[in-house]
Amino acid sequence: MIDRTAFLADAQKIVARLEKDLRARCDDMPEVGRAVGSEYRTAKDAGRTGQTLEEWRADAITQQAVAWVLSCVFVRFLEDNRLIDPPKISGPVPPEGEKGENRLARARDEHELFFTGARRGSEFTDREYLLSVFDELAKRPGTKDLYGPHNPIRAIPNWLSPDAAKDILLPFFQKIDAGSGLLVHDFTDPSFDTRFLGDLYQDLSEAARKKYALLQTPVFVEEFILDRTLLPAIETFGLATVKMIDPACGSGHFLLGGFNKLLELWVKKEPGTPPRELVQRALDAIHGVDLNPYAVAIARFRLLLAAWQAAGVTSLKNAPDFKLNLACGDSLLHGGRSVQKTLDEEVFGHTYQPEDPVELERLLRPGTYHAVVANPPYITPKDRGLCDQYRDRYSACHRQYSLSVPFMQRLFELACANGFIGQITANSFMKREFGKKIVEAFFPLIDLTHIIDSSGAHIPGHGIPTVILFGRNRPPVATTLRAVMGIRGEPCVPANPATGPVWSSIEQQVDQPGSQGKFVSVSDAERAVFLKHPWSIGGGGVADAKETIDQVSNTCLASIVESLGRTVSTQGDDVFVVPTAQARRSGIVTGHYRPLVRGEDVRDWQAKADLAVLFPYDTNLLPIPDDLSATVLRYLWPAKAVLASTLMFGDKTKVQTGLRWFEYGQFIADRLRNRIALVYSEVATHNHFAFDRGSRVFNRTAPIILLSSSVTEDGHFALLGLLNSSVAGFWLRQVCHDKGSSGITGGIKVEAWDRFFAFNGTNTNRFPLPDARPRGLAFRLDAFARNIADNQPASVIARWVDGLSLSSLLDSSEATCRRCRGTMIRLQEDLDWECYRLYGLSADGLTDSQWETRDLPVKLGERAFEIVLARKMRDEGLETTWFARHGSTPITELPAHWPPDYRKLVERRIEAIAANPQIALIEQPEYKRRWNDTPWAEKVTAALHDWLLARLESYFDIDGRMREDENLPQSRKGAKTEGSSLGDSAALREIRLYPLTRIADVASKDAEFREVGRLYREGRIDFDVTKLVTELVEAESVPLLPVLRYKPTGLDKRLAWERTWDLQRREDAIDARVAGKSVDVGAGGWTHQKDDGKSPLNPAQASLLKQYVVDPNTPQSIPVPPKYKSADFQKGDYWRLRGGLDVPKERWVLFPHCGGADGLPLVAWAGYDHLQLAKAIATHYVHVQEQEGGRDDPRLVPLLAAICQLLPWLKQWHNEMDEEFGSRMGDYYEGFVSEEARGMGKTVDEVCTWQPPAGGNGRSGRGRRAK
Repeated sequence: MIDRTAFLADAQKIVARLEKDLRARCDDMPEVGRAVGSEYRTAKDAGRTGQTLEEWRADAITQQAVAWVLSCVFVRFLEDNRLIDPPKISGPVPPEGEKGENRLARARDEHELFFTGARRGSEFTDREYLLSVFDELAKRPGTKDLYGPHNPIRAIPNWLSPDAAKDILLPFFQKIDAGSGLLVHDFTDPSFDTRFLGDLYQDLSEAARKKYALLQTPVFVEEFILDRTLLPAIETFGLATVKMIDPACGSGHFLLGGFNKLLELWVKKEPGTPPRELVQRALDAIHGVDLNPYAVAIARFRLLLAAWQAAGVTSLKNAPDFKLNLACGDSLLHGGRSVQKTLDEEVFGHTYQPEDPVELERLLRPGTYHAVVANPPYITPKDRGLCDQYRDRYSACHRQYSLSVPFMQRLFELACANGFIGQITANSFMKREFGKKIVEAFFPLIDLTHIIDSSGAHIPGHGIPTVILFGRNRPPVATTLRAVMGIRGEPCVPANPATGPVWSSIEQQVDQPGSQGKFVSVSDAERAVFLKHPWSIGGGGVADAKETIDQVSNTCLASIVESLGRTVSTQGDDVFVVPTAQARRSGIVTGHYRPLVRGEDVRDWQAKADLAVLFPYDTNLLPIPDDLSATVLRYLWPAKAVLASTLMFGDKTKVQTGLRWFEYGQFIADRLRNRIALVYSEVATHNHFAFDRGSRVFNRTAPIILLSSSVTEDGHFALLGLLNSSVAGFWLRQVCHDKGSSGITGGIKVEAWDRFFAFNGTNTNRFPLPDARPRGLAFRLDAFARNIADNQPASVIARWVDGLSLSSLLDSSEATCRRCRGTMIRLQEDLDWECYRLYGLSADGLTDSQWETRDLPVKLGERAFEIVLARKMRDEGLETTWFARHGSTPITELPAHWPPDYRKLVERRIEAIAANPQIALIEQPEYKRRWNDTPWAEKVTAALHDWLLARLESYFDIDGRMREDENLPQSRKGAKTEGSSLGDSAALREIRLYPLTRIADVASKDAEFREVGRLYREGRIDFDVTKLVTELVEAESVPLLPVLRYKPTGLDKRLAWERTWDLQRREDAIDARVAGKSVDVGAGGWTHQKDDGKSPLNPAQASLLKQYVVDPNTPQSIPVPPKYKSADFQKGDYWRLRGGLDVPKERWVLFPHCGGADGLPLVAWAGYDHLQLAKAIATHYVHVQEQEGGRDDPRLVPLLAAICQLLPWLKQWHNEMDEEFGSRMGDYYEGFVSEEARGMGKTVDEVCTWQPPAGGNGRSGRGRRAK
C-alpha cells in the first residue's frame, strides 16, 4: 500500500524537476516555444486570459509536469493491482528470500524489448516509451479518455525532454529502498483506496493549488450536502430520472459520494439486475466539470476505479466500456446561458487542448439537473481577462468579487425547475461589499431554503470561514427560511472533525427550529432579513444585542464623516515602500518621501509609522515633472515597466488611464492635507482606532476618517472613544467580514478572539452614535499611548547622551511603559462600561467615578471578564489559550492590593456579566482589547541592533544626508559633536571599498559603539568588536554581481529585467527628442523606417514610435519582467533586502572574492551613486594591481566585472562631460574595462560573465596567483 505522505513529498520534488526541464525546453527548442506562444496568443485574443506570457507559460509548464506524473501514477496503480499486464513502468519486488513475481524486472524486460528491432538506435527514447504505454491505454475501454487527445501531454508530446523521462520519471517509479530491498512506492491496494490521489490533487503543485484554490471537500461535509440535495431529488423526480452535477468537481468527492448513494439505491431496488448495468445507470446520473485538467483526470480515475470495483472488474481485458460524464472546462464560461444552437468553436470563443467543446456543451446545458452540488473556489479571480468575462456573464458580480458569487448563480442555472442546490462556500459575500448584488438582486429570485453558518466548525483545510447554502430553483414559496446561526466555534481542534462539537450540533439541530445549544441556534427566520446586505447570522442573542445598539440613535458615523477610506494605493508597494533610512541613503529629498502608516501599525490607540513611502508629488500634491531629474524618479526607474503596466479598473494600464508611470494607482489629495483625522486598522482581530495629527500617508489597510469641518478636536476624541470600545468591537464583528485564518489551507482559528475581520469603510460608516460620548476617557488614553511611544527603547537610545547610564535609562523607561500600559488597561475598562450605559445595554453606571485621579495600574488577567473566564476554567473545565497567548495569569479572586471601592466596582461588573445576557455576550475575549505587545527585552535588542547598524553606516555618510534623521545616533540632541563622538571614523568618508577589519577598527575606538555593543552582547565588556561588526555588516549587504546574488533561476529572470531596461532606455531616448535633448542609446539603438532617429518629435510621433521599441514590425508594450522569489536568491538575507522586484534596501554593497588575507570580503556604502561606486571599485582595482598582487591577481577579474555591471547605469545617469577627466564618465569606464580586459588577455564578454570558483564562498580574498 502506498505511503501517502512519503509519496506526496517525493512527487512534489519530481514535479519541480520536470518543471525545470520543461522550462528549459521552452527556451531552447524553437518549435516548443512557438507552439506555447501560439496557444497563449490565441487564448489572449479570445479573452480566456489576461496574464502575461510569462505567467501563462508558468501555469502551462506546471500542467504539463503534473500530467506526466499523473499519467505515470495511473499506470503504476493499474500495474500493481494487476489490472493491466504485463507491467511496463515498474512493479513490486518480492521480499528477499521469498518467492513471487518480480514485476519490476518484468517491466524492465518490457522496456528493453521496446528498443529492439526497428526501434534500436533510432530516434526513439524513454519519452517515446512512456508515450507508447499511454497509447496502449488510450485504446482500451475505460482508460481511453484518460490518455486520449485531451490529455495535456498530447498537446506537445516532445515538450518533455528524453533525458527527463530517462533520468527523472522512470527512476522515480523504479526506486528500490536500500534497507528493505522493496519498491519504495508500491501502489498495491485490494480496496482500491484512492485517498492519496486527493492529496495529489490538493498539494502536488503549490502554484496550481494557489491558482485553482485546490481544496478537498471532507466526506462528512459531502454526505451532509448530498443527503439534502441528491436524496430529496431522487424522492421528488425518481431514481431513474435524476441527474446530478458538480460544476467544480475537483478530485471528485461529490461525484464518488453521489455514485455510491445511487448505486446502493439501484441495488436495493433491483437486486437481480447485473451489477455492471446498475453501475452504468449510477454513472449516467453523475456529471462533473472542472477548470483544472489534472483535477478532472484524478476524478475520472477515481470514479472509474470505484465503478470497476463495484462491477467486479479484475482486469482491463474484460473491463466494460463505462461511460463517464466528465469534462475539463470552465463551468462559468462554457455551456452558455441557454441552449446553444451550434457546437462550433466560434460559439465557445476558445477552448484549450484539454477541453472538449461538444462534451462541455452537453454537460453544461442550463436547466438540466435535479441536484446541483459544489464546493467552488473561494478566491477572487486574479486573471483580469477571465474576471471581466465572468463579470459580463453574471449579473451578481460586483466590485472585487469572489468566485463564490458567479458560481451561486451558475448552480441555480444548471438546475431544472424545482431542482435542489447545495453548496459549501466562503461566507465573505455575506458582509463584504461585493456580496450586495447576490444578496439583494439574486436571492429574491430563487428559493433559498437553508443558511447554515459553518464558520465555527473545524473543516480540515478550510481556513476561510464558510457557510452552507441549500435552495431550490424556483421562486420563494415561504416567508421564512431555516437559519443555523453560530454561537461559538470549536473549543479545540477535534481529533475527528466529523464528530467535532460544532459540526455535530449542526447535524443534530438543523431540523429542529427553535433549538439553541452551546454552539449553534436554529430558527425559521424571516426571509426578508436575508434579502438585505450585509448579513448578521450570529446566534445566542447576538441579533438582539445588535438591535439594542442600533436603536440607541438615528445617527450613524456617516452623518459626521466628510471622507472615509485610504489616502493612497501605490499599486506598487514593493517599490514605493522603503525604510526611511533607505530613502535618505538613496539621496531622495525629504519632500519626496513621507511617513507611511499601515493597518498593522495601528494598535492600542497608537498609529506608528516605521516605514516611508516614496512620494513623487510636489507641495501642491501634483505629480512632479517626468524628466528623470528628480532622484526619486531615478530610484523608481528600474521598475518603470512594472509600474506603468499596473492594471486599473476597466482592464487598462495605469498609463492608458492617463496617469504617469510613477504616479500612485490611487491618490486622494484632499485626504493628504495637513489636518487631524482618525485612522484605523482595516484587517485585525479587534477594533483599533487612533488619532492622527497630519503629514502622514495611509495605505489601503489603514483607512482614515476625516470628519466634517465643524467637528472640533474634542469631537474627534469623543468619537475615538466610541470606536475603540468593546461595543464597537461587537457591532463591527456582526456586520464585517470574518477573514478567518491567513489562507485557504491555513487551518481553523479555534478561538473567536483570534479570527481576523475586514472592517471595511461601508460598514464602519454605519456604526450608530449615541448623543453622549466619552471624550475625557479617550483623551487620557491617547495621552498615555503617546507617553508609551516616547519611552520605547528606540526613542530612549536616540536621546541618550554619552556619560549617562543607558542601561538605567532603559530600565526607567520600561517601568514608565509598564505603568502607563496598566493605567490604559484600567481606563479602557472604564470606557467599555461607560459605553454599555451609553448604548442602552446597561442601566447602571459601572464606570469608575475616580477614573481621572485614581493611580492604579491594572494587569492583564485582572479585568472583570478575565476573572469570570478564569472561574469558568476552574469550575466548568473551559479551555482557552487567552491567558497563555497574552502573557497573563488567570486569577479567580480580585487582587488584594486594590482599594476597597475599586474592588466593589469590579465585583459589581462581574455581577452584571452574570445577570445581563447582553453584557455577558460582549464581555468576552473576542470583543475586549488584547493589549498585545512585544516583550521589552526583544524591543531593546532590536533597538540596540538598529542603533549599531545606523552608527556603523554613519561612518560612511559622505555628505551628511543620514544626519537629517533625528532618530539616528549621530544626530541626537545633546550628543557630543561629531568629531569627538565618532573619533577617526571620518577616514571612512573617503569614497572607496573598505575591508570589514577597517570598519571594526573604527568601531573599536568609538566609545558609544562599544557601550551599545556591550548591552547588545548582554553586558559583556570584552565582546569581539570585529566579530560583531562582521555579523552586522554582512547581514545588511548584498553583492553587486548578479552571479553572486542569484541562483540560476534568478539569473534567468535578471536577463529578462536587463532586456526590459534596455527597451526603457530606448523609450527615454524618444522622450528626450520630444524635449529637444540628446540621449545616446548605443549602436543597438532602434531606428524605425519612418524615422531618421535624430529629428525632433512631437508627442504624437513619439507615442507612435514607442509602440515599435520592442519589435520594429509589430506594435507592442515593453514586456514586464517576472518577479523574483526567495528561491531565486543565494541567501535569505539577499531576498529580505531585495524582495520580488529586486529593490535595493541594503546598507552596504558586498564584494566577495575581492578581500584581503584576513579572508573577509570588502564592502562599499550603498549610499554611493553609480559613478561613486565605479570610482571606488576602480581605485581598489588599481591598488590591487599596482601594490598587492600584480596583473595576475585573481581579484582583478571580479572587480572589473563589477564595473561592467555599472556601465549601463553610468551611461544612463552619469555620461555628462567630466571636467577632471575630460570625457564622459560612462564612456571613460567603458574604455577602462575594455583596456584592462585586453591587458588580461580576455574579451570584455569573458570579464563580464565571470564565474566564481567552484566551491568557494567568497570569503577568501586572494586565492593563488596564476603562474
